Amino acid sequence: MKAVRIHRFGGPEVLQLDDVAAPVAADGKLLIRVMAASVNPVDYKIRQGGYPKVTDSDLPITLGRDVAGYLETAGGGLEAGAAVYAHLDWGHGGYAEYALCAPEGVAAKPKTLSMVQAAAVPLAATTAWQGLFDHGQLKAGERVLIHGASGGVGAFAVQFARIAGAEVIATASPDEADRVAAYGATQVIDPKAQKFEDEAHDVDLVLDLIGGETQDRSYQTLKRGGRLISAVQEPDPVKAQAAGVTAKRFVAHPDARQLAEIARLIDGTEVQVTVVKVFPLGQASEAHRMLEKGHPHGKVVLEVEPQG
Repeated sequence: MKAVRIHRFGGPEVLQLDDVAAPVAADGKLLIRVMAASVNPVDYKIRQGGYPKVTDSDLPITLGRDVAGYLETAGGGLEAGAAVYAHLDWGHGGYAEYALCAPEGVAAKPKTLSMVQAAAVPLAATTAWQGLFDHGQLKAGERVLIHGASGGVGAFAVQFARIAGAEVIATASPDEADRVAAYGATQVIDPKAQKFEDEAHDVDLVLDLIGGETQDRSYQTLKRGGRLISAVQEPDPVKAQAAGVTAKRFVAHPDARQLAEIARLIDGTEVQVTVVKVFPLGQASEAHRMLEKGHPHGKVVLEVEPQG
């Protein structure tokens, strides 16, 4: 089969389309015939050699954390041939014609989405869901500040928070303000033109998808007893204690039940999926360049086979 792998760390040019043996379902894993694979920031961080879970001893590896396709083997309550989308574990990559996934990472694909659209969902959506609810404990009536609200994770987070009955404050660029507001943000702050800490107050939860000084300044927006949850950077415990808040970083994990609930919301038209660019599998390097340098407002996807 064809698979995009890296044999060394570096720039987008190290992504290589290889002919490799197709994986075989074993040890409870399910085999998926991949139709599309999402491209995420974690992919280029791994490619650069800056992600601690992947070292030189792991190379060569196939990148990609989420896919959509068809089950080749039955499992997880799904029949062979079922259209699925999946959040892969760290041991298996999705930039390939076939991928293995544990049953806990696989769910039936949303019926209203194409394979390309469905591939854009699992990692970004579960990151948003787990950040808001599993770790952030967001409840109806609370105020949540979502940084980077126009990106892949942020767009889902705004929509999930709205559905949960929270008041959503978001940071996003002016050209994305209308879209973020349509997703459910009642206040959209341009972080380059305004100090968000002057605009957002008495916040119960900050979902940090940016890190750096944005995270540091976010403590000023939180009420005492509030929560700061980051998907990108470990918060400073001293700053958190001084602000009287709980703060932590998390890494999203596969969860089939959450994927099933997210599919239900998508099919109920409560959640929109935004794909901004589709590349063929062999142009993974171009997809990385776009994601890394362009910061697109939506998801970038690799199409493994043309859709009929």
